[in-house]
Parts: sequence; C-alpha cells; structure tokens
Amino acid sequence: MSVVNMSSQDKKTDPDPGHEEDHSSTATEDNKQEAVICLGNNEVKSRAVVKYSAAPPPTSYALLQEKTDLKLPPANWLRENAHLGPAGTTVLGTSRKSKPFSSFGMAYDFIDCIGDDVDVVSDSENIKKLLKIPYSKSHVSMAVHRVGSTLLLDELDIQELFMRSSQTGDWTWLKEFYQRLIDQKWQRKKKSKEHWNEKAILSKFLYYSINSDGTAVPVPSDTDQAAEEGCGTAADGPSWPATFNSSTTDSEESAIPKEEQVDTYTLGHVSSVPKEQNLPTLFNEGENSQGLKNDFVRNILWTFEDIHMLVGSNMPIFGGGRYPAVSLRLRDNNKPINILTGIDYWLDNLMCNVPELVMCFHVNGIVQKYEMIKTEDIPDLENSTFSTRVVKDIAQNILSFLKSNCTKEGHTYWLFKASGSDIVKLYDLTTLCEEAAEDKCQNPFTLPVAVLLYKVASNMMLKKSQNRKNYGTIRTLLLNCAKLLDEERHPQIIASAHYMLAELFQLDDVSEDEGNGESLRGGGSEDSYSDEEEEDDDDDETCSYRSSSEPQDDSKAVAVIKSVWELSVPEKYKSTHQIRPNCAFPVSQDKEEKCRLVLSYVLKGLKAVDNSIKKESDLPAADPSTPIPLKYEERSQNGAGDVEKEIALLLDRVGPCNKELKMPTRSGMLPGTWQHRIKLQLFLKASRAYYVLSDAASNLLKHGRALRYIKLALQCHDAYCSISGCLHPEVLLFHCQCLSLCGDVQLMLAQNASNRAAYLEEYSYQTKEDQEILHCLHRESSCQAFSMATDLAPDPEYQLIVSSKCYEAAHDLLTSGVLKDLGQEQLGQVLKRLGNIRNEIGVFYMNQAAAMQAEKEGVRRSVCVAEQELWKKSFSYFEKGMQDFKMISDSINTALLLCNIGRLMRICAQAHCVVTSEQSRGEFSPEEALYYNKAIDYYQRALKSLGCRESHSAVWDSVNWELSTTYFTLATLLQDYAPLSRKAQEQIEREVTETMMKSLRYCDLHTESARQPLYQYRAATIHHRLASMYHSCYRNQVGDESVRKQHKALAEQHYSKAVRLFVSLSDAPCELLRTLLERVAFAEFTMAGQNSSAVKLKTLTGALEIMSETRHAFKLIHKELLEQQEKILTAEDSDKPEEVHEGSESSSSELNTEEVVKLIGVFEPSFSFLLLQLIKLSTASKRKLSGKEEEQVKIYKNVYSSLLRAEKSVPLTQRVSLFLELLDQLNPPTGSDEARSSS
Repeated sequence: MSVVNMSSQDKKTDPDPGHEEDHSSTATEDNKQEAVICLGNNEVKSRAVVKYSAAPPPTSYALLQEKTDLKLPPANWLRENAHLGPAGTTVLGTSRKSKPFSSFGMAYDFIDCIGDDVDVVSDSENIKKLLKIPYSKSHVSMAVHRVGSTLLLDELDIQELFMRSSQTGDWTWLKEFYQRLIDQKWQRKKKSKEHWNEKAILSKFLYYSINSDGTAVPVPSDTDQAAEEGCGTAADGPSWPATFNSSTTDSEESAIPKEEQVDTYTLGHVSSVPKEQNLPTLFNEGENSQGLKNDFVRNILWTFEDIHMLVGSNMPIFGGGRYPAVSLRLRDNNKPINILTGIDYWLDNLMCNVPELVMCFHVNGIVQKYEMIKTEDIPDLENSTFSTRVVKDIAQNILSFLKSNCTKEGHTYWLFKASGSDIVKLYDLTTLCEEAAEDKCQNPFTLPVAVLLYKVASNMMLKKSQNRKNYGTIRTLLLNCAKLLDEERHPQIIASAHYMLAELFQLDDVSEDEGNGESLRGGGSEDSYSDEEEEDDDDDETCSYRSSSEPQDDSKAVAVIKSVWELSVPEKYKSTHQIRPNCAFPVSQDKEEKCRLVLSYVLKGLKAVDNSIKKESDLPAADPSTPIPLKYEERSQNGAGDVEKEIALLLDRVGPCNKELKMPTRSGMLPGTWQHRIKLQLFLKASRAYYVLSDAASNLLKHGRALRYIKLALQCHDAYCSISGCLHPEVLLFHCQCLSLCGDVQLMLAQNASNRAAYLEEYSYQTKEDQEILHCLHRESSCQAFSMATDLAPDPEYQLIVSSKCYEAAHDLLTSGVLKDLGQEQLGQVLKRLGNIRNEIGVFYMNQAAAMQAEKEGVRRSVCVAEQELWKKSFSYFEKGMQDFKMISDSINTALLLCNIGRLMRICAQAHCVVTSEQSRGEFSPEEALYYNKAIDYYQRALKSLGCRESHSAVWDSVNWELSTTYFTLATLLQDYAPLSRKAQEQIEREVTETMMKSLRYCDLHTESARQPLYQYRAATIHHRLASMYHSCYRNQVGDESVRKQHKALAEQHYSKAVRLFVSLSDAPCELLRTLLERVAFAEFTMAGQNSSAVKLKTLTGALEIMSETRHAFKLIHKELLEQQEKILTAEDSDKPEEVHEGSESSSSELNTEEVVKLIGVFEPSFSFLLLQLIKLSTASKRKLSGKEEEQVKIYKNVYSSLLRAEKSVPLTQRVSLFLELLDQLNPPTGSDEARSSS
C-alpha cells in the first residue's frame, strides 16, 4: 500500500496487502480500481481518494529499543521537524488553536463535492464515533446541517458550550432545555490526570519514532514540566471565539488572503467572510488526535459501500523499506484491545488506505515489543472481534435516519445520545431557538451555514450551462441562504443571492427556456427541500422512530431511535428514507409571470444594497407606496425638435468612455465597491425583465402596457448609465434593442389612435413593485433621459416622429466605433425598422395632403403652400426610407416605397386639376401630365427593383395594377378633358391611343388572381373607350376616305373585344348593354351613308343581330331585379331586420336602376327603328320574298307591334321581361346562349 502523496491533486490509491514490497510501484498504475477489503465471510467495499494533504513526505519510523522509557522526552519533542512539516500548520489557516476538520471548512475547500456528489462531510473522529454507537456507552453530541443532499456533521461540545453560555449569556435557552429535559444535574466533567499523562506519553513516542537514532535525550525538568503543561493546554480544546456578529471592515477585508474569502457569483467577493474565523468553534479536539495536532492533515473522499464521505484525518502514516505505508499505535500492555479500539483502528486504516498497523506495547511507559497486523485482520483480533457487515449496516441506517429527518436546509439539528443511554434523539435547534423568548438566541451556526449555501449555489450556477436540472436546487439553496441572514448585517450576501435568483431565469432566450421546460421542472434534487414547504404528517413508517411509551422529553425531538441496537439490523431505516417531492424550479410558459419573479428578486437585492449604503442621498424621502405621476405635458410646436435634442444628449451620454467614475454616486455609493458592482447588475437585469414584459405586451396588442414597461426598462438603463463609468458593448447592444422596441410601440400607438383611452389606462397603471423599483432608481438618477421618447402623446404625428428618432438613435449607436463590428445583425433589423417608419411618416403626410385636397373638392382653388410642404415632407421621408432599404438590399420594400412615391405624384397631379369659373373641370393641364408621368416613372422603377413576378408575386401584382391604373387615368383625362387649346385633335387621339394601349399591356388577363376580374373590366373599358373614340372620329372625319375606313375598322375591332370581355363578366350588364347600343348606333350611322337597298338591308340585319346580343345583358339585369325584389319582401316579412341588413351588406354591388332606365330609353327607340327599317326595306323590295323571308318579316311586324303597344308605366322588371320575350321571338336562343346566360 503506497502512502498518500502530499500533492494537492486528487490521487486514488489501491491497497494490495499481498504485495507489500512492490505496492509503491503498482499503486498509481491501477488507480481507478476499488479497494475491496475481504474479511473471511465478511466483505465491504472501500475506496479512498486523497483530495488534499498537508503532511510531509512519508518517512520510515524508528523501531525503539526495548526498555526505552517514554516518560523521558526526546530532544526533538515539540520542535519543528522536516518530516512533520511546520508545527501547527493546517489546511484552513495558521491558527494553532483552529480546528482542522470542521465540516464547513472542508465544504468551503471542496465546494464541487457539496450538494449531490457527497453524502457526508465530517471529521474522521465523528464518523468513527457514529459507527461505534451500538458498542459504546459514551455520549454522542453532534450538530447536523443539510446542504442539498449532503449532510455536514460536527461535534457539538455541550460542556464547552455551556461554559461559554455562563460567561456570555448566549445559548441560555439551550442550557435550560438540556437541564430540564436531559440532564438535570449537569456539571462540567474534568479529565483525569491519567488522561493527560497518556497524551504526553503518546506525543513523546511519536517524536521518538521519527528521531534518527531513537535514543532518549533528557531535557531539563522545568522544560519538561512546561511542555507537559503546554500539551495539556492544547488538548484542553480550542478557545471559544466571540460569536460572529458583524462582517469585517474594509481594512480587514483587504488583509484577508484572497483564497480565504467567499466568492460571489460573477460579482467578486462577498463581504469578507473568512473561512475559519467566522465558524463557531463548538467542536472538541477529539480523543485520538495522536498528540501531533495538525501536522498530518489530509482530506479524503472516502466511499464506504454506497456512502460517499468527505472526511478529514490527521493520523500519522509512516513508510519506507518493506512497509511503504503503516499506521503506528501505542498500547498499554496491561490493557487488552477492546472492540471499540479495534473498530477505531480498522476505520482509520480504511479511510487512509493503509494496509497494515504497527502496535508498540509498553508497560508504564517502558517499551516492550512491536507487533504488525494487516488491516483486514483487525476485525478478528482477540477481544476485539466485530462484523464489518454490521458496521456497514450501522453506517447505512444512520445515514438514512439523518437524511429522512434533517430535511430543512439552513436548520441546525442536534444528534444527541446521553452517556450510558441506548436512545438517540434528533432535535431541531433552529426551531427551538425561534421558540425561545430571549433576544439573545442567535445561532452561531447561522452565518457559516448561510455562506456555505451561498457558495454551493454559486458553484452550481457557474456550471448551469452543463447541468440546468440543478436550477431547482440552486433556487432552494439561495432562498434558504437569504432567509437565514439578517439584511442589516449581511447585505452583500443577500443582495448577491437575490441577483443569482434573478439570473436563474434566462430572459434573453425565451424559446430555449420553453423548450427545456420539462428538464427545469424536474430540477430539484430529491433531498433538497425548501423551508417554505410544509412538513408531511408522520406516517406509519416515520412513527417507527418513536414510541408511545417514551418519556415526555421526546416531544421536542424531531425523531428518536429507541435503541442503538436497531442500527445493527440490515436496512432497518432504509425504507423510511422517504423520497420527498422535488424542489421543482418554477418554469412558467407565461413570460409575464417569469419576469415578475425576476423583478421581485431584483427589488429585494436593491433594497439590501440601499440599506447598506451609509450616506443617505439628498433626495427627499419618497414614499414607495405613492405612485409616481406619469403626467402628459402638452407639446409645443417644436415637439419634434425637442425629441431630436433629447436623443442627441442621450447619445453623448451613453457613448463608451475610458474613464472610471471616481466621485460618489447620487446615493453616496462609492464606485468599485461591492454595492456598486451588484447594483449595476441588478439595474441591468431589471431593464431586461421590463424589456421582455414590454415585448410580450406588444405581441398581445396591449400597446399602453408595452409603453409603460419599455419606459421602466429605459429608466433602469438610465440609472445604470448614471453609475457606470463606461458601458460594455453588450450593454449598448441591449440599449439599442430597447430603443428599437420603444420605436415599435410608439408606431403601433400612432396606427391605433382610436383606442387611446384604453391605452392611457394601461399606461397609467402601476404595481407596488414597480413603484418601489422606481424609488430605488431615483436614488441614483432622475430617470428623465428617455421621458420624451416614452410619453403617451395624443398626437399620432408626434408619436411617429418619436418612433423615428428612437430608431435613428439605435442606428447611430450601432454605427458608432464600438459596435461597428458587433451589431451587424441588429443593424439590419434597425435599418428595416427605420425604412418602415419613414415610409409610415411619408404615408401620414401624403394622406394629410389628400385630405386637404378632398376638402377643396368642387371648389375653385390653387395649390396652397401647406399642401406643397406636406408633399415635400412626404417625398423626403420616402426617399430616406428607400435609402435605408437599399442599404440592406431589400428590393421588395424599396419597390413598395417607390410605389408610394408614385401615389404621391398622382395626388400632386390631382391637386393641379384646373377648375373653371363655372366650377366645372377644365382642360387637362401640363402640370397634371408632368406628375402623372413622374408617377409612371416611379412605378416602372418599382417593377425594375422587383425584377420579376416570382420575387414577390403580391407586390409585383400591386405595382403592376397601379401602373396600369395610372396609364388608364392619364388616358381617360386626356380623352375626356382634351387640351385642345394646346394640342391638335389628331395628336390627342394618338396620345390617348398610346396611353390606353400601355395600360392594356399591364392588364394581366391570364393569371388567376383576385384582381383578374378587375383587369378584365379595365380591358373591356379600354376597348370600349377606344371604340367610342374611333366611332367619334369616323362620324366627324371629313375628307380622307382611307382614314375613315381605318377608323371604322378599329371601332369595329374594339367594340367586338369590349363586348367579348363584358360578356365574360357577370357583374357588368349595364356596360355590356351600353357597348352593344353604341355598336348598333355605329351600324345605323354606317347605313345612313349607304345608297343600295340590299346593302342597307344587310347592314340593318347585322345591327339587329347585335341588338339580339343584348338578351344576355337583359337576363343579368332581370336576375338582379328579381333578387332586389326578393330582399325587399323578405325584409318586410322578417322579424329580424338586422340579419337582413347584414346579409345585404355582404352581397355584390347593387344594380344601378337609374342607369338601366336610361339605357332602356335608348334601347326602345333604337330597336323600333331597326324593326321599322327592316320591314320597310323588306316589303319595298321588287324581288318576291321567299317563304322564309315572309315569315321573318311577319315576326318583325309582330315584335314591332308588341313594342309599340308596350306600357311605359309598368314596373321595370316587367319591361325587361317583355324585351327578353321579344328578343327571343326574333332569334330563339341556342344551347350556347343558354349556357352563357346561366353562367
């Protein structure tokens, strides 16, 4: 077995008792194997890993000569020795009186092990005492603390405790409780002179064993006497330091070594809590300290069966030669080894992986002989036989008992067994302390327990990315830590704990939190419980710890073991080690609930910091319960300019700087202190929480609430800037996000101005928590830097400008030197927002110009200066927006802005419309033509920006439609209000034709879309207008016959196309009827110029065929008239007119009956004229008519007669029905006609 190394690195050793000589070379090769100790039929598993060792390199022990007198001190006694290391040096400090193996000290040093990995942390002497309980009659008194699933055990020296109580008055309640219920005749027991003699002999023996010559060197008697007195003093237990009542001063903090202070999570050092000095020294030195005190200190991770323990041992280990690792013991030959001594030696060797034990026997201090025993043979020694299996069962039962009942973190439990008693009781001293009436009932364990809870949580937080399931445990640890401490005395730890609690909620990546909700919900360790949980009532199993026949004093005990021999029964208490509910981390899908938790922790942290600042600010004391008014002040005409000035000041203020603050802050806080560091983090965390709340409210369309939250977020950021010397780039990036969100909210408020009353109510509401946080902010800053940007203004224009300025400020920050390379992704988003808001402002001014123009409708007017200013503003914002979108290569939005500029140009054109003195429309002006052509240019640029329809079909179709509309409007105005005073008729006709054909070119008749019927209607209208124009030209043209023929052909062509397109539409019967009647009139005019009767007859027959085509239009008209009548009748009979009204609104556009009556007024005479002329020409013909022709003439006469006799006063529906009958007589409908009409 190799001796454990002195290095601080972990090293696992593998004992191999069968190969003692070679073991030093093989120990490290097989260092991952468990050390299994086989003892006959008994087998236990034991493995030890040295975590730390302060012992010197192992040296061979000196075999003392027989008859050596150990009562005589050696020359090196109590002197520093190279083999022993510096006398008194410990792992925890340099104080000779400090206890090397307090569980808190070990927990601080090996914080990674605490919480889950280790079951027990304690001195090896305490472990041995617990495992010897069934065999020993001596008393047991231990303090037990729980941290996660780890138990910390320390000996609680009741005698020393009560001696201290008599002097200071502390713990009087516990002394009275002890005397009343446990030991009524308590008095301090003094150790005998024989005890101190044995300690002195043992000390001299060990110094002899490391002396090279092994001889006794006498020393003067006065030195001997002084040494024995010194030894007795050292063994009398540590001195009792004063209870830790306050944190060290700043000067003390600077004097404390860095490694001895408790680190905070990312915030530097907590308020200087030195490890050992602040721990209550209630611990006994231990009976078997070997007389060398702390010279062989080592910390070992010992696994005994399935129990993982972190133990401290100072057992001397010697090595060299044939025996590389042995423990050395001194025994009185007159006193046989008993079972307690055997267990003691066996456990010591197991913990330190020492394979052999060397015992030196003496009689009255005279050395007699040496004997070597293997570790696995110790349980079988004469008079000391014990079962290792039983010891294993005792260990498992005690652990189960403690874990089942020591459930509250932060509480101090007392495990007590009176001397000579078989009953073991467990008390909750924290609960008893709280029940005590005295004021001085401070538990000296409170601070070290709280600090340890904090350190374990902090250590887990550093590993949170690796193991997020620990969040529940971390939360429990921190809540209990904060609950234990007094805010006035330990504000730094409380503030840091609440900051870490807030940090548990990851606000930056909400989707990640939600995605891992399941793992976080199961985040608690099975043995970590919150103090807020109610204790379960004892069930049948738990009641097995108690007995109805027990005396009254058991009522104060948490649990009782009725007999120590129960511990020897295998798994006696294992079934009662209940698995309590997990400390589930409260992960809510509700963002608001999550942020509210964060803000509650932030507020507690801020209060702790503020209370620790001695100097009060000069601010008047504000009442946190009084809401801070959020009044809106009327804006001046220069409101936009005020915003620009404020944003400019803001940019100057938040820009990065290289200078640290040197002067105290507004509250008197000094830069660089822990208050300053934590407050910075808390302000930033609060700002992030309010940002998330604002974003969530905005998504819910609660824009008033969103503005209130982003105002608070920016106020937190303002306070952060006030106390920060320079801003980290990440903070600046977050500030840009806040400004962008503020811009978003102001934009939404401007777009929903009609709901301002509801938004104002949301904006004005404040929770008490928000008021208190704002009060904390005002201790450091006036929080007015962003007031202009976050006020709820009644003016949409002002809100739009504020939104724009917020985006501009974010853009300026992102393009500054510090963030130029870091914020590229965010810069793209801000540019998109900036382009969008500039588009919105441009549209706002454009709509204002259109409204101003609409007010002058029908009134003779000229373009006023106000209109022109609105056009300039609108155009300017559109131009800037286009530049923003071009910077991020956003061709789609660029096209949309070009489209909006095109619309602005059309509004400008409409404003230049000339109105004559008779209030009628004048000629089409050159200004109108200029602006319409500019509009066409911008629309064409928009199409060019898109490239092709596939890039974005919806935008492409929209721009295409607007371009076609602009061409159509331009052509219509040219045609209807021809500028004949400036241009020739032929030139105007040519321009109209060209413009109409361009409009027709952009009419997409083939692509199926929602606009297809609109395109068809426009194309039909274009053909109808062109046909009408050529019809007019044909009528009025004099001279060139070839030109007239061309016009006639074009008119026929366009009339034919217009009719075909109108027929394909089911909702344009009047337009179809008008086109057909114009076409008939065109045929009549053509006939008037013909001389031959045969030619005239042919023309009239063709005109009558055209007239027959009106049957389709009349069928559509008749159908719509019937539907109107049915609706009227239904409305009269119905009891629910509201429903009819709603239904009527959803129907297609109503038929224009006035237009129908006018068209019928044209149709009847034209129809009569055609029939009359046909009858005349047919009967006047010299050629004899055939039978078929005679029959046709007869039909003409009957239809003409019926038409003449028709009543003009009958309802319109009947008149239309008559026309349908007459048209059917002329030309019975074919199947295709029926199908077309039904469609």
